[in-house]
Amino acid sequence: MDYKELIAKYPEFVYHGYDVTPSKEGIRIVYSFETVGLTEFHPVWVFPKDGIDTQDPVFEEFVFSLGMVELVSYWKAACSPRVRVECGYLSDDQIAWWKKLYYHGLGEFFYTNGVDTDINRFMNIETAGIEKKLTISADKQLSGCMIPVGGGKDSIVSLHVLSRYGHTDDNMCFMMNHRNSAFASAMLAGYRPEKIYRPKRTLDRTIVELNKQGFLNGHTPLSALIAFAASLSAYVCGKKYVVLSNESSANEASVAGSDVNHQYSKSFEFESDFAEYLKKYIPCGVSYFSLLRPLSEIQIAAIFAGLKEYHPVFRSCNAGNAGTKFDTWCLECSKCLFVTMILSPFLTDDEIKDIFRINLLNSKNEKMKTYFEQLIGLHESKPFECVGSVDEVNFAMCLAISKRLGRGEPLPCLLEYYMSTPAYARYKDSPNVYAGYFDEVNLIPEDMKQCVRKCADECRW
Repeated sequence: MDYKELIAKYPEFVYHGYDVTPSKEGIRIVYSFETVGLTEFHPVWVFPKDGIDTQDPVFEEFVFSLGMVELVSYWKAACSPRVRVECGYLSDDQIAWWKKLYYHGLGEFFYTNGVDTDINRFMNIETAGIEKKLTISADKQLSGCMIPVGGGKDSIVSLHVLSRYGHTDDNMCFMMNHRNSAFASAMLAGYRPEKIYRPKRTLDRTIVELNKQGFLNGHTPLSALIAFAASLSAYVCGKKYVVLSNESSANEASVAGSDVNHQYSKSFEFESDFAEYLKKYIPCGVSYFSLLRPLSEIQIAAIFAGLKEYHPVFRSCNAGNAGTKFDTWCLECSKCLFVTMILSPFLTDDEIKDIFRINLLNSKNEKMKTYFEQLIGLHESKPFECVGSVDEVNFAMCLAISKRLGRGEPLPCLLEYYMSTPAYARYKDSPNVYAGYFDEVNLIPEDMKQCVRKCADECRW
């Protein structure tokens, strides 16, 4: 449907409120949103109830804020220019914060739907309610880490770094909804089920039906949702840190020469903004940071390549966990190809086949060739997936070629093709700036930062 027609027909979206009730599963939160004149939405969250005081004002502020992130998944169907928040107070600074998150977090959505707007025009937020001054209870004792685990290589490397260098006491893993790869990864890292906190999120299927009818659809800042949910979980479980696994390449734009970034809510800009928001508006005592922020994607791949016990269980494919598929590699998307590419300097072709069943670098599929070209920077945009920087991918391809030629092995067809591209000519003699790389711009506590530095120093090639 046409964006301009939609915003004229449905000019108002309302965040009515939320209902918090105990249930057999835990604390059940039902949100109430409405695109006025179209439909209502009622997504549901369930948090395991141990340790939750539903009368705690900090908990309530978390619930309200989680709804502020959740609403954008439903707002985007018609992009109503007026958003009315009936169930809480937001200062002018908070409104500006939320608009920044929505605008940049929806950058890909606006780009792919051809929406011509800017941060001042796309939305106005109005709130009701009275300003509350929140303070954390003096009795609230926090310690240890809450580690979001998605089942991919990045969170596995974080688990490895924390366990290898002594930061395992009193830690827990966080998982939004159950995923076999995430659960198996946590168990391999030594986390028993009682140390895995698993809130459940259920979408209102009305949005799916609207998408089928042609209402607008696209990427939303899921990692921002995880930020609030994991921080809420850390607070109720008494954990001091939320330890993310986002690396430095998440800062790179997906579209060259723009600020459109599929990974905006994994970027250091969002990480810093979110950490500051917690301090100012949700005084919970929880600190939020990414343990892998100092590292490059290729360093993480090199570390992960040595963690052989995780190779059979990890998954990073979104398409392989959608529709009728569950926790598999689809072997048809750009993410499957990227993971193959970034691991290829550190694994043999046989080891790659053991993980994926096939080596996508040997694919003769034109779609896969296009993804390959996007990843090495021959197109305007990278694939809209969580993938490494163009420089890192090209360095990985050059290193993969060098190692295979050095072993006297034939090159997979996409590596052969790569040698004919201008990218190879540009990168083949590039120095190795990644071994031992460490970005000092991060929010990691000093003791954990030293753990990451040791791991980076030990992983050279």
